[in-house]
Amino acid sequence: MTKPLQLYETYDRKMVHDIFEPFSPFHWGTGTWGSHGIVKIPNRDKNYVFFVTFGRKQGDHQFKEEITQEGILTWQSQPHQTLKNPNISKFVNHDHTKNNIYLFLRTRSLNPKTKKAEPYTYLGQLAYISHDKTIEKPVHFTWQILNWHIDEQTLRRMSLSLANFERDQVIKDTNSKYNLILVDPPYGKSGGNVNSPSFQGRHINFSENELIKKSIGLSGELLVLENEKQYLIENDRRDLADKVLHTSVIEGDGAGFDIQSYFLDDKPKFIEVKTTVGGINTPFIVTANELAFSKAQPNSYELHRVYNFKLNSKIGYYYILKGDISANKNLIPNRFMAY
Repeated sequence: MTKPLQLYETYDRKMVHDIFEPFSPFHWGTGTWGSHGIVKIPNRDKNYVFFVTFGRKQGDHQFKEEITQEGILTWQSQPHQTLKNPNISKFVNHDHTKNNIYLFLRTRSLNPKTKKAEPYTYLGQLAYISHDKTIEKPVHFTWQILNWHIDEQTLRRMSLSLANFERDQVIKDTNSKYNLILVDPPYGKSGGNVNSPSFQGRHINFSENELIKKSIGLSGELLVLENEKQYLIENDRRDLADKVLHTSVIEGDGAGFDIQSYFLDDKPKFIEVKTTVGGINTPFIVTANELAFSKAQPNSYELHRVYNFKLNSKIGYYYILKGDISANKNLIPNRFMAY
């Protein structure tokens, strides 16, 4: 019986073969499934399986690959591949909403105790973040591992140590009593995909599963709520601070905003909070209701975008977008309702 695909379970190459191409022959150590690091899934265009072993060496090239605490994979292609290679082009243009890349990883080829081949652990699907346009043979990529929520037990079993991302620094100096640092928005609305010229410039994080998303979202809202109250108090409007409401908690989702506050001139302010652990360019979900409300109340609506959020220490950065969300951000449909 074929073992079903499940996050953080272990698989050897034949098990993976039996999931994706069960009716073809399999030969250990040879052929596509038996030896290749990149396997195209038959009859599924732009869908791949990546078999990755950390610390391996091929010819004179020593691979340097790692995963960060946020689930960002630093990965290198085959040493002979250039930026013009057809597969490299497909990887650069990979759209995780339409096609899948499945990551199977191990930190060593052989188990030091049993001397047998180490199995791979399925870590999830990948989303393209960036590649280094200045290096080839091999080409250097960064990927985001989707639904990243690996536990300590799995890390120990795999002997996997997670790296710290260069931008992942603890916030030590802040003017906010509630650990939010206000910054300028990263960019305006663009005509297409936002690509960074640097290797690690496009920090996209898709890692939060639904339970973690809810916890992150609520924590971000509470930070913004207290930050908003503090702002009103410091500007001698404690009367308004006492009237600030956490609408999403009182009414539940669906109002089109999370917090009802006030401007200093007594006019109502409606705040939607979007929080992620990823960087400043991390995509976030906007509902049709939120979009409609921002269009209907452009002079009263603010989107407070909290990013680089640390769930344990409750610290992060944020910027503010005012008015119609569609006037500030590109909106890309990624699901449809059929009826």
